[in-house]
Amino acid sequence: MEEEEEQQQQQKKGKKKYYSIIVPTYNERLNIALLVYLIFKHLRDVDFEIIVVDDGSPDGTQEVVKQLQEVYGEDRILLRARPRKMGLGTAYSHGLKHASGDFIIIMDADLSHHPKYLPSFIRKQQETGASIVTGTRYVRGGGVHGWNLMRKLTSRGANVLAQTLLWPGVSDLTGSFRLYQRSVLEDVINSCVSKGYVFQMEMIVRASRKGYHIEEVPVTFVDRVFGSSKLGGSEIVEYLKGLVYLLLTT
Repeated sequence: MEEEEEQQQQQKKGKKKYYSIIVPTYNERLNIALLVYLIFKHLRDVDFEIIVVDDGSPDGTQEVVKQLQEVYGEDRILLRARPRKMGLGTAYSHGLKHASGDFIIIMDADLSHHPKYLPSFIRKQQETGASIVTGTRYVRGGGVHGWNLMRKLTSRGANVLAQTLLWPGVSDLTGSFRLYQRSVLEDVINSCVSKGYVFQMEMIVRASRKGYHIEEVPVTFVDRVFGSSKLGGSEIVEYLKGLVYLLLTT
């Protein structure tokens, strides 16, 4: 199995720029098929693969992904499951091990990150040579749809607090819709210690401290339609702990 994957990776690297899209999932049966359809729709002229890292979803997410493999091919849809929930950071590391792309795109499975923005990410990277292109809700053209006022204030407040303390040079620290040069992601991810929602903030802060070229693309974040949000009080506490940790260590 590993030998076959390595051969496929070598074949893909011989082509034009290749993109690996890593999508962590947990109970996303109702969203994953539409997400995959939209990715294929908006990236018709791009060479890419989708790597689904599912953490043992009990709702049948993996069965849907296997059906998608029958439609699009196992070389385009890779299911790389894990037995249980093990954290967002390790999900990206796991997906990266199986990725063939020169560039890695990370995005959520719940349709909050619309694939229509992917061409603008790719175009921005090609125009600027950026190491990282990150989606931002907090510049002209970006925004949030479907959140109540309290959640908007919480998100904005978290970003303002982080901006004030860490000065990372980007406007949206907690977003998780990004494109990385593969070597940059490998470098940054190895320097991170966070496992949960703090991981995204740590990734971009450490990348900034390392001097990588970061560009932003405005995106509108849409609250999930199906399923329940996985963000709760414990994640907010972890965010604040992570903020202090980064303040002391970067």
